[in-house]
Amino acid sequence: MTDTTPAAAAEAATFTTYSPATGKAIAEHPVNGPEEVSRALAAARTAQAGWAALPAPRRRDLLLRWKKALATDLDVLARTIAEETGKPAGDAALEVVLTLEHLGWASRNAGRVLRRRKVGTGLFTVHQRASLVHRPLGVIGVIGPWNYPLYTPMGSIGYALAAGNAVVFKPSELTPGTGVLLAELFDAAVPGHAGLLATVTGAASTGDALARSGIDKLAFTGSPGTARKVMAVCAETLTPFLAECGGKDAVIVTADADLEAAADAIVWGALSNAGQTCAGVERVYAVREIHAALCERVVERARALRPGAEADASYGPMTLPGQVAIVERHVTGAVSAGARALLGGPESVRAPYVAPVVLTGVPEDAAAMAEETFGPVVAINPVADVDEAVERANASRYALGAAVFCRSGRAGAEIAARLRAGAVSVNSVLGFAAVPALPFGGSQDSGFGRIHGEEGLRAFTSVQSTTVQRFTPPIALTSFEVPATTRERAVRLARALHRRR
Repeated sequence: MTDTTPAAAAEAATFTTYSPATGKAIAEHPVNGPEEVSRALAAARTAQAGWAALPAPRRRDLLLRWKKALATDLDVLARTIAEETGKPAGDAALEVVLTLEHLGWASRNAGRVLRRRKVGTGLFTVHQRASLVHRPLGVIGVIGPWNYPLYTPMGSIGYALAAGNAVVFKPSELTPGTGVLLAELFDAAVPGHAGLLATVTGAASTGDALARSGIDKLAFTGSPGTARKVMAVCAETLTPFLAECGGKDAVIVTADADLEAAADAIVWGALSNAGQTCAGVERVYAVREIHAALCERVVERARALRPGAEADASYGPMTLPGQVAIVERHVTGAVSAGARALLGGPESVRAPYVAPVVLTGVPEDAAAMAEETFGPVVAINPVADVDEAVERANASRYALGAAVFCRSGRAGAEIAARLRAGAVSVNSVLGFAAVPALPFGGSQDSGFGRIHGEEGLRAFTSVQSTTVQRFTPPIALTSFEVPATTRERAVRLARALHRRR
């Protein structure tokens, strides 16, 4: 018989988070449904009206006050992130630091980027004064991921707030505590605008409720499959949608590259955070003459790394339990298809941990090369030349990030320009992630839209164009009172002008 008592109903309305490293319970959180999401939206909309009315310098100062509070409680934030994701405390602290960098940039630059600006007019509109301004959309919904539960969603949250919006944030059900703490610290730092940033918790049903709640835009981070489902819901009400859906990022290593630097960067990009990085390194294309030397250096460095829950571990467990099976399938499939495991192999998978795996000779149609692995696995394949490397890198249905290692920075930049990726680093990996002024995002299965930088601020605004008539024009073409002969003279004049170069 089904238990329908109030106690059972209350129990069903909560969920428990667990440590991915130990399996022990961390905390209980409410499963927020449509009613709770609607209340959060209503409160956020009320708070947004006052927030948008503030002068830009005042919003900047209040956001910087919040940034100071986050910096003050850095240890608390990092501890919560580490507990929920299993990543080492040092990695969690670095995530907070990068978040602070972006929040500071967005706070200080929103007024400049979004202020009203004049635009030029043409010959027939010389009597008009034209300008445009970026206005906040209202309330932004943000659905965040579990791999970087603070840094990634704050690429939308911080920029949306700086642009004058309110935010309702639905963190991953694996990392809700980070989202709850984020909103609590905002309310404490900026009590006069409490509720401007609201966190709702739950799984897919809560995200669905947020998408249907009447928000003015939704920023989503997750898999391409889930993005399509959420976007379909948004399409019902023509709610604008921004999606970052992961990647299968490639690194190109040329014959004259610094192999020590390349190997060091590849190992970090592929294995840090247990490989659970959307713009992490998953594929490497090295020209044949240096392929063996590069592999040797990568294996030497990767062999020294050790996953675990200890304070000195190189990286932590797989945060999402189901991801372990995907990593195992990719590695097993690659080896079965003829790839060589230079380090590790299927035996490296010991849930919840996966030891470093370095593969070579992986067929390009294998899952390990075509699908997002999202684990501590890297494939290093030889290519005849840079042209082949570019071709293979661009063959993926993902197009998020990439990197190039080349002796000459100029030559590296020329190779980067040939790649389809939305962001490329030359002689480093993920260099763009630490530069707040650079936009971030991809195309195809990696999603669309941009966060960070000026484009990230504008992404959470609507543009209003305005003209003010300065004087009565000698030829008023927007009136039924204009004689036909006057109109004809204007057409002849325009034709003569536009026939010139």
